[in-house]
Amino acid sequence: MFRHNLIIIFRNFKRNKTSFFINLFGLSTGLACALMIYLWVKDEIHIDKFNQNDNQLYQVMRNSQGPDGKIITFEWTPGPLAKSLAEEMPDVEYAVTVQERQSNRGTLSYDDNYFKAKELYVSKDFFNVFSYHLIQGGRNNVLIDKYSVVISEELATKIFQTTENIIGKTIEWNQKEISGKFVITGIFTPPPSNATLQFDLVFPFDLYRAKNPNLDKWTYNDPSTYLLLKRGVNIDLFNRKIANFLQTKSNEGSHSLFIRRYSDKYLYGKYDNGIQSGGRIEYVRLFSIIALFILVIACINFMNLSTAKASKRIKEIGVKKAMGASRKWLIVQHLGESLLIAYLSLIVAVVLIVILLPQFNAITGKHLNFNYDTKVALFFLGVTFFTGLMAGIYPALFLSHFNPAIVLKGKFNRSTGELWARKGLVIFQFTISIILIVLVLVVYKQIAYMQSKNLGFDRNNIICFKKEGKLEEEIKPFLSELENIPGIVYASIYHGDLIVNPTGTDGVNWEGKSPDDKINFKYLWVGDNFIETIGIEVEDGQSFSKEYSTNDTKIIFNETAIKSMGLKDPIGKTITLWGESKQIAGVVKDFNFESLYENLKPCFLLFSSPEDLDNIIVKIKTGTEIETIERLRKFYQKFNMGLPFDFKFMDDDYQILYESENRVAILSRYFAGIAIIISCLGLFGLTAFTAERRRKEIGIRKVFGSNELDIISLLSIEFSKQLLVSISIALPISYLIAMHWLDSFAYRIELEWWFFVGAGLITLFIAWTTIGTQAIRAASTNPAQCLKEE
Repeated sequence: MFRHNLIIIFRNFKRNKTSFFINLFGLSTGLACALMIYLWVKDEIHIDKFNQNDNQLYQVMRNSQGPDGKIITFEWTPGPLAKSLAEEMPDVEYAVTVQERQSNRGTLSYDDNYFKAKELYVSKDFFNVFSYHLIQGGRNNVLIDKYSVVISEELATKIFQTTENIIGKTIEWNQKEISGKFVITGIFTPPPSNATLQFDLVFPFDLYRAKNPNLDKWTYNDPSTYLLLKRGVNIDLFNRKIANFLQTKSNEGSHSLFIRRYSDKYLYGKYDNGIQSGGRIEYVRLFSIIALFILVIACINFMNLSTAKASKRIKEIGVKKAMGASRKWLIVQHLGESLLIAYLSLIVAVVLIVILLPQFNAITGKHLNFNYDTKVALFFLGVTFFTGLMAGIYPALFLSHFNPAIVLKGKFNRSTGELWARKGLVIFQFTISIILIVLVLVVYKQIAYMQSKNLGFDRNNIICFKKEGKLEEEIKPFLSELENIPGIVYASIYHGDLIVNPTGTDGVNWEGKSPDDKINFKYLWVGDNFIETIGIEVEDGQSFSKEYSTNDTKIIFNETAIKSMGLKDPIGKTITLWGESKQIAGVVKDFNFESLYENLKPCFLLFSSPEDLDNIIVKIKTGTEIETIERLRKFYQKFNMGLPFDFKFMDDDYQILYESENRVAILSRYFAGIAIIISCLGLFGLTAFTAERRRKEIGIRKVFGSNELDIISLLSIEFSKQLLVSISIALPISYLIAMHWLDSFAYRIELEWWFFVGAGLITLFIAWTTIGTQAIRAASTNPAQCLKEE
């Protein structure tokens, strides 16, 4: 019986080649999309899950009340917090302090060879808390003193060409804040690709703290604190215990603590008014839904084509029922046909994944591998089974319910329910496709807006690099020489991070300040010509210049800061910053270094000597970028004893802020295109079948004088109505989704009517083109041929 059914299935495939290939292509494309999204989602949800004690590993977070009463959530905590929690909280197994440097990699040397590496400063229990595997050295003794260092296996191989017999060797680290010779006490395997914390070498936190005395203050927040809790700890109860912990250590009453699971940091990193409100998990959910919808669209094609062609198989079903075949047996037969197509599609889908995965990795920035492990294989087989079942269940039930006596008499009539079901499925397909097209347009326009918006400064043709090596001692002559290099317009220096999370403080006081004012000011330490280099416009007063010897007593605010402070005629007025008097020298127009997710914030600039700053910034003349950078590279290496010239463009850093959005935009375009292609494939098959079923009617109409345009209209009008219904349903839904997504941006585009009309017209054009090819073919058929066929 199995062999008999298999023969019938293959005969049906051969007899209906068009619908077979439409189903095969649609299902294989849908499966390939869904399975690639699965690989991406699987990677996303496993970020930071590599730690053996993942269920017990938590990060301490800090909530702070802003001047407007809104709660702001920070990852930065006081330096002494980890030690105090370990000593005072019995629920804590280990507590560790981690200081990560976000900006550039540092430089280390060995035997006059220089290497770039990313450092991390950690307290002694770091390797007890995190599962970074030590291949040499013990977890409790690798960070034995301030001048010990643990390096990665990869870095060890790069420096020594081996990992053998290097414990006890000395390397030299040369950074502005921390430099000296350090003894290697351990080697660890590099962090896995699914770890957010990536580093090449680990120094003791005590070393960093010795160079930064403020880290001993409870009011100074800079490092991160991580806890390994004992098994069975009640998290809600623990959060209540530590909520007011900071108040017991200082007079700061506006801060409270809580913990979040460390592995939730990546997916659930967004907080609104102190409450977790999303993050990358939103994109995981979005693409999971898109994968499901694309699969459903492919399955709808199968359902529609199978039920549409029911009349061709109705006598086969009638004969089988008359010979004793039960409805259950017929359902199994038709489901078997559906599952066979699904598993054939899986084979094609796997081939497509192997071919397209490198391109998918390039778009997503991942390193996904198609590993044939048991879990992946079971998931693929399970999804394929579900797809085949979903695609075949309705046709199987529909085809198996006919009365054999009526069918064999040729009295089969199509039910209204069947026709409405098929129309409803087509409407659903195109509704989803139109929603995706609208969202692609909105995301594209928002990304374009963010990339072109005037931020109040000029980020183009600006490169940044770290002060290191000989520059630590001779930075002033270096900066003076820079401006003599042809092609360099300005050069300056600053401290901190211009793009991501500039440092903030509420330690500003001025005459007339209300005790209730707790304005958080962002600030930057800068050198001469910084404002000119970055292209910020001075609204009033002056910038920091070499002409003035009292720059260190001055302060420059942006417009938003002056408005927040309520100052009139601010130039020359005195404010108090961290207990020291500063005179307002200038007011600059608002500039926005942070992401456009954030509103403009009050900001000020402070002058400092180049010896105390660490990031060099250079403005290059437009059109001379290549030759100017090459001149700068040669000068840098000559001046700095051969150290590699490691620089980056400021515009690249800015683009990183919207890396997720850019990737979503690209992927959305692909998925929207695939959805519309699969939908149109189904429409193509239905139109072809409709034209075939109505061949005699078309022949008679042509004999009685109907022209080709009349025939095309006859075949197109029914599907056009369904498309118009899809548009009327999709547009309001897509508007609500687009508004929800745009609400996360402080600066956003306005939704234009043409986004929605354009998506509808694009869909209509593609669908009409699909319908038109079959309609024209049917209308061009010789009526004599149509009428002589029996």
